[in-house]
Amino acid sequence: MDCLAECAHIDKSFYGVKVLTDVSFSLRAGEVVALLGENGAGKSTLMKILSGVYTRDAGTVTIMGSPVGNMTPKEAEKRGIAMIHQELNLCSHLTVADNIFLGREITRKGMLARDEMSRQAAMILDSLHIDMDPDMPVADLSVSKQQLVEIAKALSMKARILIMDEPTSALTAKEIDDLFVIIRKLRDEGNCGIVYISHRLDELQHIADRVTVMRDGHFIRSAPFKDLSMGDIISLMVGREIKEKYPRVECAVNKEGKEGRKIFEVKNLSAGGRVKNVSFSLNEGEIVGIAGLMGAGRTELTRAIFGVDARDSGEICLDGKTLSIKKPADAIKAGVVLIPEDRKKHGLCVRLSVRENIALPNLETLCNALSVVNREKEDDLVELTIKNLSVRLSGPEINAGSLSGGNQQKIVLGKWLARNSRVVIFDEPTRGIDVAAKVEIYNLMNDLKKQGIGVLFVSSEMPEIIGFADRIIVMCDGRITGEFSASEATQNKILEKATQFEIKTLGRGRLEEAI
Repeated sequence: MDCLAECAHIDKSFYGVKVLTDVSFSLRAGEVVALLGENGAGKSTLMKILSGVYTRDAGTVTIMGSPVGNMTPKEAEKRGIAMIHQELNLCSHLTVADNIFLGREITRKGMLARDEMSRQAAMILDSLHIDMDPDMPVADLSVSKQQLVEIAKALSMKARILIMDEPTSALTAKEIDDLFVIIRKLRDEGNCGIVYISHRLDELQHIADRVTVMRDGHFIRSAPFKDLSMGDIISLMVGREIKEKYPRVECAVNKEGKEGRKIFEVKNLSAGGRVKNVSFSLNEGEIVGIAGLMGAGRTELTRAIFGVDARDSGEICLDGKTLSIKKPADAIKAGVVLIPEDRKKHGLCVRLSVRENIALPNLETLCNALSVVNREKEDDLVELTIKNLSVRLSGPEINAGSLSGGNQQKIVLGKWLARNSRVVIFDEPTRGIDVAAKVEIYNLMNDLKKQGIGVLFVSSEMPEIIGFADRIIVMCDGRITGEFSASEATQNKILEKATQFEIKTLGRGRLEEAI
């Protein structure tokens, strides 16, 4: 097979911090290389160098046999390189067709040929089995649909080197299957090579020909996928054996030997037609998972509780007292906080430092009577948060947006824990983070549990829901349709309640049609 791309002895530093050291990588035509490693291993940085987003400090890059210097993204595109970034890079005010052809617009007599762009975009979307109006504004699309637009945009370039960075993180099972069909088709045609970055290791069996593993900015090993077990891959990624995928601790028990008392209750909550008459409770020191299919109303429920979306009816109670939550500030003040699904968009100020992100929600405790920040108090708070959550970073002044997904999640959590919150709600807490970082997040949730804090979390990963939650609430069409203890729950039982019909067999090990 022809060598499409080769990186040799690549070094890269940011602000004096070495993120890549002597890294080598190759890609041949007609193969899918799974590029694996923990968050912060340097995978995305290496691929951004290959695609012209970053410049390298040292090393060589060869594209289709020709050495190249530091490229711009436009130059990389001309050389047949396309990258689907983990962070969505769409112009939300433009249409789907506009985004697909952004920078490559079709014109007639100097004017945009919108009808032709729309027609060709529709053909591309149809080839991907995506039911989407090419003239719809991207802002009106869900995260999963926006991800599909990114994929369609990259595939429309007919690139020979296609880099996919977490392309399935927000897709449904059917959308993932359709994407795999396309990947296999491109590979089998023999003209294209695909780099596939994912933390969902179960996906590799469907598409990967070769595995390249990085750790802490270093190349570790490259080998045919068939020659490695899943345990081998995880050990290479983290440098140690992960003995327990879903670490569980027992619910807090009081002196009488009973489980923690009920501290939080939602009664007959309805909101915006997407949440319909929902009632449930949460005990102190309990972790409750919310399962369901795309559109079931899980995220909408968390937003209504937190005051992001207005409630039509219903009550929210904490310690037996009804809360008046009309906006997030009301929930935060009451001790109910949310770690949102899109942590970059809704959980962090990515252009501000880690210090500022931790301090912002806690200014009333950090300021004196004249509303001046006490820097000593702020230093202590930031230092304690970083230490307690084991956040890996060069310093608190670094921009929050530059951190790995797992460390970003820790910062979002850390700013709320500084307020002594009573109920913590996580929406997709482990989406887009690696296996070791997931275990760290689980252990942080267990720490909350040990403190008697009630934890509510939404997840689309069936094994995660079953493996980690003490109790599971299932939603369908905005309503709660089932509830199971950890010992009762099975994949079939959850799917029956999530789809409202009996499941005879279960093919894939995740919620069918789940987010």
